[in-house]
Amino acid sequence: MTFHTTLELFQGKDLEMQTFAGPVFAGLRRSLDITEEEYHRSLSSDGCYLQFISNSKSKADFFLTNDKRFFLKTQNTREVKFFLSNLKAYMDHLEKYPHSLMVRFLGLYSIQIPNKTKKYFIVMQNVFYPDERINTRYDIKGCEVGRWTDPASTGNPVTKILKDNNFEGKHIILDKQRSWLVDQVEIDSAFLRSLNVLDYSILLAHQPLHQDELDRKHSFSNLTMRTVKSMDQDSPAKEDPPTIPLLEGYSARLASDTIDNGSDHVQNTGEHSGHGIPLQEINLHSVNCTDAELLEFQAHHRRLLPNLKNSVHVIDGPKLRYFVGIVDFFTVYGVKKRQENLWKSLRFPGRAFSTVSPATYSQRFCQWVKDHTK
Repeated sequence: MTFHTTLELFQGKDLEMQTFAGPVFAGLRRSLDITEEEYHRSLSSDGCYLQFISNSKSKADFFLTNDKRFFLKTQNTREVKFFLSNLKAYMDHLEKYPHSLMVRFLGLYSIQIPNKTKKYFIVMQNVFYPDERINTRYDIKGCEVGRWTDPASTGNPVTKILKDNNFEGKHIILDKQRSWLVDQVEIDSAFLRSLNVLDYSILLAHQPLHQDELDRKHSFSNLTMRTVKSMDQDSPAKEDPPTIPLLEGYSARLASDTIDNGSDHVQNTGEHSGHGIPLQEINLHSVNCTDAELLEFQAHHRRLLPNLKNSVHVIDGPKLRYFVGIVDFFTVYGVKKRQENLWKSLRFPGRAFSTVSPATYSQRFCQWVKDHTK
């Protein structure tokens, strides 16, 4: 896969549009089972985009597609250059950790209107999709200074995004999936620390599970995964326990896997079910593998994904469905941020503010998740 930036030019009467790294983002869309037809249909809907009024200090503009499936955000030139220079690392991370909570970026574009400044914007999955039953949303950074939003919204049609201090006294209740979330946040934040960035957030929302979802008693000791058929059809022997192969590339998708409650077999409802990649239900306690292989498997794939279009950002607890995603990782800890750190240290002594070193930010970010999950 090449990561050289490619350009596609769309010239109209009044504007010129450029697509950056088109083949790379197209590959990521395919890995999420997003067809080009539905992607273009969503972006080109006859309905107007929905402007998202953010209480962020960023000067970026935010929009939702009319079907609310994709999010558009304007980016400045520095952010675009930073993202393109780290695109390969980002893609490698998602390939290694298919269940990563990092938001999926689906396209990067620019629009040039005559006599106007060129505008860059990025398209990403909407973490809060589908949002029909969501009524409370949070943006969490793991600090306290400036992290409160007035929740009063009587007569105000704007969707409020609450912050850290609004979440005090609350917990994310995941039960057996808690350890997976904590581990994955640590993995993702370590990646962001390696990019020398800070100010990223966890977007968080929840809704009650339907009764039929509550009645579906999945055993967490049994994990659903894809396994590639052996090249040697004569081995292993039937009595030998199965082994765990590493899932490679974009074939490591569990988003469309569901359990057939009427049998002991696992079925695949996705479009790739006919490619010789069967699904198995594997009991990790009976698997013949080394401890290292088991830990590798758990770190990469230790959860069941619901059969939803946005499944990587959905985690089901005993009673609530949580929407979780890590966003906004374009702020580099450079000279300007180091100076801001010094000023805030004097302005807010002993208090937790956002502008700290990437190592401190990452550690505090992970600690917040540990402290607020059960």
